[in-house]
Amino acid sequence: MQYRNMVAGIVLCISLAAMEAAAQEDAGFGFGFEDEPDSLTAAVGPRAQVSGEVKAQLLGFGDDFSSEDRFKQASLGDVFSGKLNFSASAFNAEGVMRLRLAPIFDGSGSPLSIDEAYVRAYFGKLDLEGGLRKLTWGKADSFGPLDVLNPLDYTDLSSMTDLLGMKIARPLIHVSYRLGSFSKLEGVFVPWFAGHRFASAGRWAPAQVTSYPDLIKDRITNAITGIQKLPTPPPNTHPDLTDSSGDGIRRIQDYYGKIDIPSLYPLTSGLEYAQAGLRFTTTVGSSDVGVQYFFGNLFRPAITVTGEDTFLQNPYGIQPNITYNRYHQIGADYAQVIAGFNLRAELAANITSDLSGDDGAVYNPAIAWSLGFDRDLVWGINLNLQALESIRLLHDKVADQITLDTEAGTDMTQTRITGILSKKLFREELEIKLTGMWGIEDKDFLILPALIWTKGAVEVELSGGIFGGDEQGELGQYRKNSFVKAGLTYAF
Repeated sequence: MQYRNMVAGIVLCISLAAMEAAAQEDAGFGFGFEDEPDSLTAAVGPRAQVSGEVKAQLLGFGDDFSSEDRFKQASLGDVFSGKLNFSASAFNAEGVMRLRLAPIFDGSGSPLSIDEAYVRAYFGKLDLEGGLRKLTWGKADSFGPLDVLNPLDYTDLSSMTDLLGMKIARPLIHVSYRLGSFSKLEGVFVPWFAGHRFASAGRWAPAQVTSYPDLIKDRITNAITGIQKLPTPPPNTHPDLTDSSGDGIRRIQDYYGKIDIPSLYPLTSGLEYAQAGLRFTTTVGSSDVGVQYFFGNLFRPAITVTGEDTFLQNPYGIQPNITYNRYHQIGADYAQVIAGFNLRAELAANITSDLSGDDGAVYNPAIAWSLGFDRDLVWGINLNLQALESIRLLHDKVADQITLDTEAGTDMTQTRITGILSKKLFREELEIKLTGMWGIEDKDFLILPALIWTKGAVEVELSGGIFGGDEQGELGQYRKNSFVKAGLTYAF
């Protein structure tokens, strides 16, 4: 069934493209009647448009070639993917639907998914839109502290250069009102929440998820060992801890061997997790400035463990707790061209409920900022550079044990530098691009070289990614996941 659905989607994609091409050709071969439809847009409705892309891509990882067995098991990725975009507009309204096609054959999901789907209406200076939407707040070119409306999909880090593609559309209501020629006031309401999406297993699963079961098991083992070394167990000790046959100890160990961290994530589809924000942007002289307020939830979960203090009485009571913290954000951004440098800056204060800094289940308040620019250098080479940093407040109140404090063992600051060097050749048909990300405190990096050739509607890309540095870092933990990919894309 999944295969038939995907084939149907491909056929639909190709058929619509062919219909549009045929309609455009027929426009120049008719009898000249003014009321005769001259394209697919006229046949479907007022200003209707169909577009999309079909991509064939091979993806290989360096460790696939480390042994003969791994080489035999390498799959080279999904090979096919596609996009279908539909839009229709009238004088005061617009409807948009963007679909993704993926080769899912195992029944784990649908090969067709909604990337965005929304309707927008125009009422003079007031615009109103609602649906599944990706919105960008702030002025940073890459990951910025003010871009707080859409979570990101980290289940495949081979697409780290495609920020819009990584964004997950959210159901929302968005209102904007133009105040004069250069000012705008925006309001957004997101009725429910979703955090960043991480892989729960496999090569892209983060250590924070994969290491927690082993961490809990180690603490259980240490606690049991401590009890067994005591000549006399304390009063009210659970019988399974003192069972001389060892059956009780095995029951405890089996119980914690079945911990499934992903299943413990809370349901966030209710109004309890509703979010809202306001943003004002204007132009002052030659500068573009903006201010915003947002009340919502941090995208990264807070993970702590409870029940350790009552382990002797209830050895089955140790439980990981996963929550998404509520917070207020107050922020501002700025952009201006100075001496050929396109400058962009953002500053945000993220205020959580842990105003004393000693609640391990809640992230501490933090200050976040970004500063970047892009500029043409010599020989047509363009440089885009951005620094992003988060500074934790009340850092001295963070506990030392990771099971007691979700921020334990992390630095007070988290700083990342992102740089992009690009050069276009042969009438801009060939582009050479080099993207680099460097985590200063983590001492890790990601290097993404790419060679892109574009001819009309066809794009051929050869690219790769090299992870390196400290294996405890956010990027360095994927040092075995360096990859190469080759893609062919047709856009219509």
